[in-house]
This record gives sequence, C-alpha cells and structure tokens, in this order.
Amino acid sequence: MTDFHVQAPDAVLEELKSSRDGLDSDGAAGRLEEVGPNRLPQSSGEGPIVRFLKQFNNPLIYILLAASVVTAVRQYWVDTGVILGVVIINTIIGFIQEGKAEKAMESIREMLSLDAHVLRDRDWTEIDADQLVPGDIVRLKSGDRVPADLRLLEAKNLRIEESALTGESEPAAKQVEPVHADAVIGDRYSMAYSGTMVAAGRGKGVVAATGTETELGKINKEIEEVETLETPLTRQMKRFGKFLSIIIVGMALLLGLIGRFIKDMGLDEVFLSSIAFAVAAIPEGLPAILTITMALGVRRMAGRNAIVRKLTAVETLGSVTVICSDKTGTLTRNEMAVRHIVTGTGRYEVSGTGYTPEGKITADDQEVSLQNKKDKKGRKDLHTLVEIMSLCNDTTVREEEGRWKLDGEPTEGALVALAGKAGFDSSGYERIDEIPFESENKFMATLNQAPEGGRRILLKGAPDRLLEMCDSQLGAEDEPEPLDRSFWEEVRERLSRQGLRVLAAAVRNVPEEKESILKEDLHEEMVFAGMVGIIDPPRPEAIEAIKTCHRAGIRVVMITGDHAGTAAAIGREMGLENMEHGLTGADLEAASDEDLKEMVQKTRIFARTSPQHKLRLVKAFQANGDVVAMTGDGVNDAPSLKRADVGVAMGIKGTEAAKEAAKIVLTDDNFNSIGQAVEEGRTIYDNMRKAILFILPTNGAEALTILVAILFGMTMPLTPVQILWVNMVTAVTLAMALAFEASEPNIMERPPRKPGTPILGRTMLLHITFVSLLIGAATLGVFLFGRQDEMSLPVARTLALNTLVMGELFYLFNSRYLHGTNLKPGRLFSNSAAWISAGALLGFQAIFIYVPFMNTLFEAAPLSPIHWLISLGIGLGIFLIVEGEKVLIGLIGRKGSADHGRKREDIRSIIQAAKSVHEALGEGLPEGAYRDALEKEFQSRDIPCRKEREVPILYRGSELETQYRADFLCFGSIIVDLKFREDLSGRKIAPEANCLRATGYPKALLVDFGGRKLKYKKLIFD
Repeated sequence: MTDFHVQAPDAVLEELKSSRDGLDSDGAAGRLEEVGPNRLPQSSGEGPIVRFLKQFNNPLIYILLAASVVTAVRQYWVDTGVILGVVIINTIIGFIQEGKAEKAMESIREMLSLDAHVLRDRDWTEIDADQLVPGDIVRLKSGDRVPADLRLLEAKNLRIEESALTGESEPAAKQVEPVHADAVIGDRYSMAYSGTMVAAGRGKGVVAATGTETELGKINKEIEEVETLETPLTRQMKRFGKFLSIIIVGMALLLGLIGRFIKDMGLDEVFLSSIAFAVAAIPEGLPAILTITMALGVRRMAGRNAIVRKLTAVETLGSVTVICSDKTGTLTRNEMAVRHIVTGTGRYEVSGTGYTPEGKITADDQEVSLQNKKDKKGRKDLHTLVEIMSLCNDTTVREEEGRWKLDGEPTEGALVALAGKAGFDSSGYERIDEIPFESENKFMATLNQAPEGGRRILLKGAPDRLLEMCDSQLGAEDEPEPLDRSFWEEVRERLSRQGLRVLAAAVRNVPEEKESILKEDLHEEMVFAGMVGIIDPPRPEAIEAIKTCHRAGIRVVMITGDHAGTAAAIGREMGLENMEHGLTGADLEAASDEDLKEMVQKTRIFARTSPQHKLRLVKAFQANGDVVAMTGDGVNDAPSLKRADVGVAMGIKGTEAAKEAAKIVLTDDNFNSIGQAVEEGRTIYDNMRKAILFILPTNGAEALTILVAILFGMTMPLTPVQILWVNMVTAVTLAMALAFEASEPNIMERPPRKPGTPILGRTMLLHITFVSLLIGAATLGVFLFGRQDEMSLPVARTLALNTLVMGELFYLFNSRYLHGTNLKPGRLFSNSAAWISAGALLGFQAIFIYVPFMNTLFEAAPLSPIHWLISLGIGLGIFLIVEGEKVLIGLIGRKGSADHGRKREDIRSIIQAAKSVHEALGEGLPEGAYRDALEKEFQSRDIPCRKEREVPILYRGSELETQYRADFLCFGSIIVDLKFREDLSGRKIAPEANCLRATGYPKALLVDFGGRKLKYKKLIFD
C-alpha cells in the first residue's frame, strides 16, 4: 500500500481516482470485482484424522508397531493385543490433549466492522463493510468501528482507540495534515485503521486499503506465516527417542544374531527374545506419564489464574530465559491515573491505580484531603485545581460488580478518580455553558455555578495553550499573583521527561448574570491554577513479579507502542535493568538482523514498536539461544505471541486474536501470575525428570535381564507380555505419583536451565545405569535362585516379576527428590499420592498373581507368603542402597562447592589485585610494567602465578569463548567465559560493567576497568 499518511488529502484522492463526492455504484462494482471483498481469508486447519495420525509420529511407537506386526505374523496374539493396546492408549491421550485448533485468524476476522456509512452516487448510505473498495468515502462517528484503512479527509475532535493495534495507552487524536514518512503506525495521525474504535468526535476519510492490504490484514497474514517453534522438551524428547530407538533396534538385531548363530536358538525363540528385549528397553509408559504430568500441572495452573491452551507450554515455562512483555494492560493497568500535582504553592503526590477513587494525596510525606479537618493549611490551591479538573470534564466512572468502569476518556477518568481521592463533592455544581474539547484548540472550558453562589469559568488543556491565555497564577490564600512562566515551563518539562501526560488548569470568576462563554472570554483575566502529571501506572504486583523473575535469572523486557519517555518512566517504576539502553522502532528499522542480535542482549525497553518489530525482536532473542515468553493483549501482539516459545495473553482485556494466538491466557491480567506460572513450569519439569529417572532404570533392569539371558543361553526370566504388564502397571500407579510432587526448595532462586541442556546429564545417566544394574541383578538372581530351588518356570518368572515390581516400588521413594535424601523428617510422608499409588500397585499385583484368568493370560502363578517377603526384603535393600548412593554424591557435591567457594575467594583476590595495580600505575605505561607490577601484587597476596606460557583462550568471531569452569578464571590455566559473567556479589552483569573480564584478542588476557584496557601476555594462574 502507498504511504498515504505522508500525502495531502487531494493527492490521495487523485491517486485513488476518487473525489470528495465518492464513487458511483458502477465504478464501485468494478473495483470490487478487481480487488475482491473487504474481508480476511478463511484459514485451513488440520482435521481430526490428521491430528490423530500425527500422534503415531514417534520412533518408539514405530518399534512397538513393528513388534506387534512380528508377533502377529508368528501368531502370538496375546502379545500383539497387549502391544497394540499400549500404543492406542498413548495415542488417544495425546490426541485429546493436543486437540485444540488454531483460531487466532478467526478472532481477527471478528474485529472487522459489519457495516459502513459510505458516500455512493452522491448520497450517504449504509452498506455491508465487505463491499467497500479503495476510493470510497466513509463517515465515522463516536462508537463506530473503522471498516477499512482510511486516509482522513476531515477530523472534528476525532480520537480513535488503537491500543489493540498499536499498544497506545490512550486514544490517538487524529488530524488531516500529513505526517512524516518514517512515522510508525501509532504516529500516523492522518490515518484510521480497520478494526479500531472511534472513541470521540467525528470524521470522514477515503478508503486506502481493504481486506488483506489493511494493517489488520497484514497481521492476519503474519500469524498464518509465523513458524511455531518446538518446545525445548519436545526437541529433547525427539533427540532422546531417536537415539534410544537406534540403540534398541541395533541391540535387538545383534542379540537375535547371537541367539541364532552363536547360541543355536530356534527361530521362534530368537523372535521372542528379540521382541522381549525391545519391549523391555522401550519406556512405552513414558509418553503417557509426561502427558499426565503436564495435564496435572495445567490443572494446578488454572487454580493460579493461568489457563493453558497448549499442553507443552507448561514445561516450556520452566526454561524461559527472557520475558518480553507488552506495557499497556500487562505491566500497567491500561487505566490512566494522576501521579503528580503542582500548584503555585504546593507539590502533591498521588497514589492508587485505575479509576477506583481510592488512594492517598500526600504533601511533604503528610496525607492531605479536602475533608481533612486536622490539616491546618486549608489546601485552597488543591481544592481549586481538583474543582477545575472534576467539573471541566465529560467523563464518569461507575462501580459495577466490584470493578470501577469508565464512560468516556481515560485521561478525564483519571481526573474524576483524583476528585474522589481528594474527597471533592461535585453534586451541588451546575454547568451553565461549555466549549467542548477540539484537537485544534487543545482545551476544554465550562461555565459553572457553585453551590455557595458565584460563577466561574473553568479551563483545562495543554499547558502551552493555557500559559498563553494567562497572565497570573494562584498564589497564597487563592489570590492571583504574576505568572512565573519559566517556573511552569520547567515543571512541564520535568513531568514530561518522566513520561507523564501533562494537563494544566486555569480559572476565572465571572458575574452571576453571565449565561454563556466564548473563546474570547478565555483570553481575559484567566488565572493559572497548576498542572497534573498523568500516567498509565504499573501494577504493584507486577513490580514484585519482576523482582522474582530477576532472582530466578529471567530477563524482563518491555516492548511497547508507546512513546520512549513514557516507556522509560514505567520501566524505572517497574525496576527493569539496563534502563540506559532504550531503543525505538526507528532504531530497529535501521538495524540489521545481526546487529539486532547484539542489541537485544543489553536492551530492556523498546518503544514505538510496530507488530513487525515485536515479531523481529522475539526472533532475535531466539537466535541468541534464549527461550522467550511473550505477553500481550492486543491484536498487534498476536504474531509475536504465536512465534514465542510461550505466548501469554491477558484474559480480561486481551483481544480474542491475542488469546487464540497464545499458549497461555491469564484470567486476572496479572503479570504476577506469570511468575507463578514459571514456578509451576519448573516444578512440572522437575517432576518429569523424576518420572524419567524412575521409568528408565525400570526398562534398563528389564533389558539387562533379557540381555544376560540371551548372552548366556538361559531361559527367558520374563516374557514380553509380562514385561509390558510391569511397564504399564508401574507407570500408571507409581510414576503417576511423581506428578503430584510439590516444588523443590528454592526453585525460583536458581537460574533457568540453559537451552539445549540435555534432559539427562552425566550424573543422571550414571545413576540410571547404577539402579538398572541393581534392580536387574536382583531380578535375575531371584529367577536363578527359583530355578535352582526347582520352582516351576511360571512360579520362578512370577517371583522374578514380583521382585522387579517391589524394587521399583521402593525405588519410587528414592526418586521423589532430585537432590538430597528422603531420610529426613517430613520428607518420606509428604506426598500422600505416593502411598496411595503404592497401595494400588500392591492391589494390581495381587490380581496378577492370584486371579486365575490373569495367570492364564500372562503365564503367571500364585506365590506363597515367603515369596512376598523375599521380594519386599530385596526392595527395601534397593531403597537403602540408593539412598546411600545419594548421600555419597551429596558429600562429593558439597566438597565441590567448597572448592568452588575457595576458588571464588581466589578470584576476588585476583580482581582486587588487578584493580590495585591499575589505580597505582594509571595509564600510558608500557605493557611490561603492568605485567610485572601485577605479578608482584599477586605474589604479595600469595596468589600463585607463573609466566612463560601463553594464556589458552579460544577465539571465535568477534568474541572470546571457552568452556565454562568457574566464574571468571580457573586455576591450571585461565579460562575466560563471555557467555556467563558475574560481579563479586554473584549478580549477572552486562559486558560493559566495571570489572575484570576478557575480550578482544586471542592468547591474551584483557582487563577492562571503565573502558581502560590493560593487555597481559604470557601470564597464567595455577
């Protein structure tokens, strides 16, 4: 679309081949055929059959399906039925949980106007909005929804609510005059955009774009084209599934070949052995348990005002490293409030948020009120200013269902709320006449009769206009004194720098007989009363939530369509970091993608942004490896909400487009709920790791049992269907209990896990191997004992299976804490679900062992009480051994922490030594002088160092990068790390911070203090 906002109205009409008389019907019909209807295209979603079939797209499922085919060919129908049953159960669970279709584009279509007032054949008529074409002349009035993108031809006090599109916190005042070519959407005052609402006034415009060519259409297209990224867990589980599948298939084939050609096993026995191994090694219950764990987390999050629309989002929250938040309605209430009052004799601060008439007005830390009898000062200056702001006002606020709602302009609503906070009673006043607000005048005036008698002209508006109209100001005792213009200019500038919208007030007493006011009356003897600073204030709970996020190592970034000054003021109140690095949409336009990746690392506020900017910023964070949560409420947020790893929409004031594009919706519009959701996400991830830590040793023990049996030519200790029974019954009962575990201590004090970190680290893999060997050896040993004791094969297998199950039952309690032992007061009995699950498992085992048809189906046999004691005793032994292992690992870990603490103290000494040398020597000396002085300083502090060898630093691109071993330096050689920097208190800092760091050159250590660089070569620390 042409940049019509920069052209004069007549030039736009000429380019669109139209006129102020509009189009005729024939011409409009021809254009409609050419450009198509003024509507957005329908989206095509996936059908239920496709979504169901997608659930089978898992390497582990492929193996199970292949096993079912093999068993069916060999006519082992029981095995086939059990395997297929497991597959179908997992598939149905996934289908139900992931069955919500994308509806964001449908929500945007619902924003379009249904009808339009159009000038056709020189006559005003109402038509369906989808029949509009470029060149049509459209009329707007208060309450209308703009039916297409319009270039305004007339604007009479026209203000349009565009927050859903631009993020602006108040309606935009429109004009006819062209604006600058580089103006972002929020600054294109000569345009009216499709889907926005007319808040006040009236106007007329020519249709500049329809359908997909409108700004709303472009957003709709972006939503359709935006690529939704896989969650960290999905990526990890896919990698894990592929790796595990390759290992299982390879091992099954290898064991089959060994059994056939080395152990001379029969073909049927080879097939059954290979399938038994594959079934044993596959954690077929894992997908179901992960899904159930997330589903339970979804239910808990709903109780904390967060509705999850996509199941995997609950886990992704736990790994979020950056939260990109919209300002209006998210960090703030989207409700204007007066913050500061300045009169000729007083300075006042105002608390409270929204339009609720609750809050305090203070002066010199003392609460004041117009009804405060203890306040001896009288506060006539405050009374006069509040009187003007309250009466020269056309807006009302009302309480409805416990919430205060606005009828009128947000800015005027803030002034009405101010009157309530001050205790001003407007009931006895009568309005005689008025001059309504018009954008070209920038003021409003009323003539009022006071309850006690006397009439006054009350005037409010832009400070520069009112200062031009006044020659005096209210002084002591409400008496006029000469106007101090420079003082008021300084006040206006100071409030504006804080991002506040500034309004001024003036007053004049008039005779009782005056019945009307004219503009000329406003230039005679008006007395300046003062100024107020108004802002859309931050939510108090959001300030605390940001502190929580910072403690959790999560960066919070504000991305808003509002002005830079307003954004900076809110950012300061919110406690955002790196406030000195704010950028605007114009800065983003000038930056390349590579530059933007660098810029987002140190910037916390982005102002005057467009929907395209928001989407680009999210992509830049993701390109740096961050896991991004994006919050928002407007249709302009929808593309970035969809692209983000976790899109979070506001449920109360959010548009339907934002809600449908997001994965999580906050029912209370409270940023604090995001922090709670992150905590829940981390808990869910921990619980999923516990489930994996529990299930994999189970499969490892089973696979080990089959493996040893094949390699040594033994009878199979367990059949494939018996293994499936163990896997399913323990997954359904025992592993389920881990989904109910509460949060680990200090879960929000630890940093987010690094993107790409494997779900199973080295320590966990060693632990899984250890437990697999332990349980597997116990199972195999019991089976061999039974066979030597001349037990029948069914009884020996049942005893082995029962021992395996009891081992897993006791191991469940080992798995309940990732860190630390369970043998602490209160820990063992803290999760009632674990004990309920244990009871359920014993019940299932009793059915398996003693019900005849189960014996027939699974080739099992009843056990005696002594057999139960053997199984339970071995299970208890496994529990105690694993707890001992955890205690040992804990002791090793504490020793490592102590060593780390010692190294940290050494690092502090190194930094202090370097600072001392720098302060003593200053600048300009040869490199060698600094090196020698530093060496002497180290020796005096007993810091071991030696020369001769160069510092080993890896160099890549424009950054130094090495493996991470310590905060800054690691003894043995210097290890420098730019990816993770800390100051001496442990707080993460930006590269520009004033502390020791490495940068710039390979094979050298560069110490930078406030931009002064000292370079040392051939110096390392042992």
